Amino acid sequence: MAGGDPRHGPLPPLLLALTVVTGLVDAVSILQLGRVFVANMTGNVVFTGFAIAGAPGFSLSASLFALFGFLVGAMIGGTLIGRLGHDRALLLGVGAALELVLVIAACVIAAVGSTPFTSTVRNVIAALLAIGMGIQNAVARRLAVPDLTTTVLTMTLTGIAADVRSGTNRTVLLRRLASVAAMLGGGVRAWGLARAARQRGSHVRSSGGPDSDRHRRRRACHAPTGGLAQSPDLTASTRCS
Repeated sequence: MAGGDPRHGPLPPLLLALTVVTGLVDAVSILQLGRVFVANMTGNVVFTGFAIAGAPGFSLSASLFALFGFLVGAMIGGTLIGRLGHDRALLLGVGAALELVLVIAACVIAAVGSTPFTSTVRNVIAALLAIGMGIQNAVARRLAVPDLTTTVLTMTLTGIAADVRSGTNRTVLLRRLASVAAMLGGGVRAWGLARAARQRGSHVRSSGGPDSDRHRRRRACHAPTGGLAQSPDLTASTRCS
């Protein structure tokens, strides 16, 4: 997977794992946070343009928070490179650890926040995830393993197609295909998680949540009888059924 270059060692499979994370995080941000990317800044800049132009369904604040967060993350990554750039393993380990902390923080906020998310919660989650992606992108850029940027596939796909006629090295081709598959797999997994979360939320609302029909009937049943005077056609038996 390293293309015959012993300098890369175990970095290719580790960077492929981060590519899966990118696909997962970016897909979740689109599905759960609205139309905002936290890793793909090219798409996010386009979404920001849509929001400025007034296109419906796009959040200017979320896109800007993600852009700003990504830049902050890249700056943090640059600081790590300045201090740990001499040790590639340590650089990757520290960068991945910081990213993990940020992703966990975003997940905690998402778990305790009510759905649909308020704009504040959405913006904070987008910023935290984007900071993590910025760190990852800066670190991957410094490690410079060919075709494994972990966040962008444009040049990887270009290499796959452009080098067909020239007879690409088999190992290089497999590395490029693995990068695409890793990102794709992350997106597929993200949809499975998002769908499961929506199904659980729907089940809670329909059968046991505080805003479900059952709970509303219980509250009506135990409401003061003065409420009947306001609704003369509503009998006690109807309210408590």
